[in-house]
Amino acid sequence: MKIKKYQKENVLEATRERIKIIFDEFEKIYVSFSGGKDSSVVTHLILEEAIKRNRTIGLLVIDLEAQYLDTIKHVHQIVETYKDNIDLHWVCVPLLLRNAVSNYEPRWICWDKDKKDSWVRDMPECAKTEKDYPFFIPEMEFEEFMVLWGKWYAQNDLTAACIGIRADESLHRYMAIASDKEGLKHKDFSWTTLISKKLYNVYPIYDWKTKDIWIYHGKFRDKAHNEIYDKMNMAGVKLSQQRLCQPYGDDQRRGLWLYHILEPETWYKVVVRVNGANSGALYIQENGNMTGYRKITKPAKHTWESFCNMLLKTMPKKTGDHYRMRFKKFIAGWQDRGYTKIPDEAPLELETKCWSPSWRRMCRCILRNDYWCKGLGQTQPKSEAYLKFKEIQKNKKLKEKNLDAI
Repeated sequence: MKIKKYQKENVLEATRERIKIIFDEFEKIYVSFSGGKDSSVVTHLILEEAIKRNRTIGLLVIDLEAQYLDTIKHVHQIVETYKDNIDLHWVCVPLLLRNAVSNYEPRWICWDKDKKDSWVRDMPECAKTEKDYPFFIPEMEFEEFMVLWGKWYAQNDLTAACIGIRADESLHRYMAIASDKEGLKHKDFSWTTLISKKLYNVYPIYDWKTKDIWIYHGKFRDKAHNEIYDKMNMAGVKLSQQRLCQPYGDDQRRGLWLYHILEPETWYKVVVRVNGANSGALYIQENGNMTGYRKITKPAKHTWESFCNMLLKTMPKKTGDHYRMRFKKFIAGWQDRGYTKIPDEAPLELETKCWSPSWRRMCRCILRNDYWCKGLGQTQPKSEAYLKFKEIQKNKKLKEKNLDAI
């Protein structure tokens, strides 16, 4: 693992040098643009260089339907500003997304044609849909679509996918960038990661801090920025907590209440669109105990084990069975490590760091609607749509192999 090395040049100068390298090294370049503060910086800087070099850059906008109108307005501003130098892919496809505010509907599908009457907003006229992407299968996960789209766009050209993530945001993102495994970097550039043959994720602003992002937006006020952040600031949201994403996710639901304040006209549509949005927004603000984000408590005369079983019984059968299966896997894993009995609770420090099992950890998963039990160290499996896609690809290759053999 590489350690941090501090340079004399400022982060903006360093990023501009990286972008020059990207243009020198890669045949194709595209930017993954969400409309957020970080991806806006990357988009401005990449397209500044594209204009200088008279290059066309792919602009990938994955529209998740339930988004702030100010965000959509900002995306339109960027598209209009750089229209002569972008290959626009404003994607509106039915992706399978997390709904952490309901046990009855733990996942939802954006741009679901069966629920068109309750869409949060209409598709933009420039939208590209599933018919534009031969690899697409309805109800893919967002992350799966991102990778497959990148491969489709790259074809056989050396391609840079410019991503606006920063190592300072989380340990997970730092690990993604700081890995020094051999063969995963393009020419040993530390800010690149191999995704597939000839496709690399590149992170031009990986070393920026939150304050650097806001300094850029403040210094270059002539450049379009997402005005929803101005409203968040007026609402008293800390700069470090101002994020954009689909509103019903495990972490994003903590900002769901902001729709009511910042865009009332969007709020009622967000509530109608997905089961549990209204109560989810209420309880995440009013009662962190109920949603597992603060210190949780159990009813009197209950152990954490009995409380866990009580919670499971109150769930819809399908959801309850899902958690039971995940918990059995969790218990079996710790039994393999020598635990003959799972303790009711463990020191909070050990639970937080996933160093000890406990029934309290399982209760916290339920209260947080942690559907994939990431708090237990488990991972989200590939979607059925992605597995179907892989099966189609496997059969296609087998058919081509048989034809070659004839």
